[in-house]
Amino acid sequence: MLRFVVRRLLQAIPTLFILSILVFAWLRALPGGPAGAMLGDKATPEKIADLNRTLGLDQPIFVQYFKFLGRVLTGDFGSSLVSNQAVLDEIGFALPATIELSLTALLLAVGFGIPLGYLAARYHGRLVDNSVVIGTLVGVAVPVFFLGYLLKLWFAGEGLGWFPPSGRQTTGIDATEVTGFATLDGLLTGEFDAFGDALWHLVLPGVALATIPAAVIVRITRASVLDVVNEDFVRTAESKGLGRQTVRRRHVLRNALLPVTTTIGLQTGLLLGGAVLTERVFNWRGIGYLLAEGIERRDYPRLQALILLGAVVYVLVNLLVDIAYGIIDPRVRAR
Repeated sequence: MLRFVVRRLLQAIPTLFILSILVFAWLRALPGGPAGAMLGDKATPEKIADLNRTLGLDQPIFVQYFKFLGRVLTGDFGSSLVSNQAVLDEIGFALPATIELSLTALLLAVGFGIPLGYLAARYHGRLVDNSVVIGTLVGVAVPVFFLGYLLKLWFAGEGLGWFPPSGRQTTGIDATEVTGFATLDGLLTGEFDAFGDALWHLVLPGVALATIPAAVIVRITRASVLDVVNEDFVRTAESKGLGRQTVRRRHVLRNALLPVTTTIGLQTGLLLGGAVLTERVFNWRGIGYLLAEGIERRDYPRLQALILLGAVVYVLVNLLVDIAYGIIDPRVRAR
């Protein structure tokens, strides 16, 4: 297994290298160049030339790239043009909020998606199956931001008032920050009122963000189970007299989980895209919120760091998917 993991890590290096080239090229393709983008309305030919000399943008392109790569490898992404804070400090502050929200959405998506998909396949062609299929179509069709506003309208604020409409915690809650994860901090410090409040704030944005991944997981699980049920090894297991539950658990569900695992990995990577809209709707100060603000304010140092961060997340998620594949099906490790 160790050799398998090392091989996958080595394969990820060229991906990140190519992405660094694309980010570097994107910065140079900005209207007026990076210096013009940073100066904004204050840009004049003289100021642009001075800033180009300061940033080293008047040097040969290969020299610029390797300096850029060196700064990236040392974690130097510069300062935000919006807040004047170090970009990595901004990301470090916002990342726990997005991880907390994404994990909540992922748990909801997997926790409901796999059982519903299996249930639909088990009762294929019946009312349960048709209801699940229609529900997944609605889940995929409804935009995240629209669903978020509907959830706020119905269950928060002037609606039923069951859940808070925005933010990570209620104003006035005396919560001690330890890790940046509001729920975990509440448990670590024994402030269970803060833990419950943070958990309650997660419900609506978590449901909104989980809807599309859950619908995709349901459909893939259903299709995968239906394919596996008709395989020869399943019929052989049944003919040997194995119990129905044993066949379903050991043979059907285990083999059906291979494509589902890939889908979960892809949806995990895509949660960041959904988080941009979800965090804006629910005023959730995470990575998605930073990204949206960076696009609106043309904060290119921040965008550069977030793009590379997103690439690293995708690489790590794909690595975890490959490891999960190797655990579920040992034949994968031999490839």
